[in-house]
Amino acid sequence: MSANMISIASSGLRAARAALDVTSQNIANAGTEGYVRRSVAQNELSASNLHSSYGEISQLGVRVTGITRNVSGFDQAEVRRTTSDATRADTLVDGLTQLSDTADNSGVFAAITNFQSALSQMTASPANSSLRANVVEAARTMAQSFNAASNGLQSAVTGMQSEAASGVKDLGDLATNLAQVNIRISADTDPASNSAGLLDERDTILQKMAAITHINTTINADNTVTVQLGTGAGTTLVDHATAGSLTMATAADGNVSFTLADTTGASTAITPTGGSLAGQQQAIASGVTALSGLDSVATAMMNTINTAQGNGVDLTGATGAAMFTGNGAADMTMALTNPNQLAAASAGSTASSQNGSNLSAMIGSLNSANVSGQMNDYLFGLSSAVAGNTTMRDALDTIATNAKTSLAAASGVDLDTEAANLVRYQQAYQASSKVIQVASTLFDQLLNL
Repeated sequence: MSANMISIASSGLRAARAALDVTSQNIANAGTEGYVRRSVAQNELSASNLHSSYGEISQLGVRVTGITRNVSGFDQAEVRRTTSDATRADTLVDGLTQLSDTADNSGVFAAITNFQSALSQMTASPANSSLRANVVEAARTMAQSFNAASNGLQSAVTGMQSEAASGVKDLGDLATNLAQVNIRISADTDPASNSAGLLDERDTILQKMAAITHINTTINADNTVTVQLGTGAGTTLVDHATAGSLTMATAADGNVSFTLADTTGASTAITPTGGSLAGQQQAIASGVTALSGLDSVATAMMNTINTAQGNGVDLTGATGAAMFTGNGAADMTMALTNPNQLAAASAGSTASSQNGSNLSAMIGSLNSANVSGQMNDYLFGLSSAVAGNTTMRDALDTIATNAKTSLAAASGVDLDTEAANLVRYQQAYQASSKVIQVASTLFDQLLNL
């Protein structure tokens, strides 16, 4: 009996020691990114074909059957999916906000209204040199504002293109690392004994990939993972030890596209639906559209004013010259070098005429073209896009946060729980030690008898 007690207690000591080791590991890695809480799996040791004085079931103690990673594959997949959606929305809102702020802060709308105000003031005395100089300066400021807005928008788009290229590189590095992790995982001939650390590393890489682009994952029987950037042939990014590569191309208009050379060597056009790449691609497209829209407003202004200038005569009696040159907002330039070149008078008027008929027609043309209204609508469109996508972003962020909270509850390390486990396993260890002490005492008493 004493021998059985010692054997049982020894197995309890080993189990308690293993539990204490795992608990210590959990506490030590409470702040480690991607670490999944672990616990000791135990089974009772018994043999129904052995007899004892207590019945048909013998008492043999406990054995440690393995270390369990406390993680749900479903929860992990949900975190990857919701993270991909939320990151896309976050990136898109950041890009749209940058575009909207750039256009708004350039002061184009204010410059247009100031130019129109200067023209209106000049109607009081069309030949007045000060009023004419005010118009010229307002026109120059307006052109420079269009330049600044276009340059700012182009800079924003270029920055997004650079970030997208960086994301493509990061995805390639992660794919290569994941293929190497797959090799290390599959090197173990017993899938059940794969290192928990390797599986943590695998899942951390997948999480980082999901933040870059939407991925479809398949966990294989040997715990390696296959990653696809879509469905069907030609979309496999990682297959066991082989990694494909994603490349980005920039079109002449600035839009970007992606092509995947998959693990079989096939090339497939890929349109990201999630992650930062999707957000950047969408924001870049919005930036290209914003540049085109700004060019349209600038062209409307130049065509309206230049046409009106050509319909009148300037202060020297010559036919009015074009006030602006350029093909769009980026190169819009004030062409007049002298306030006397403003064609305020109607055709046929003499030099130094106080006739302001053409000036009034010019103002009327601007009102009809509604250039200031076009610019206002342009700015409103950008701000509305920010507001609408921000609402969606906030909703997706909430969903992603809830998914992470659910995963953390199941797989994260709670220090209070681990502290309680330390006490529990310490008591179990001490109790098993006490059993050995009692068994030894009983054995000595039997010898004395």
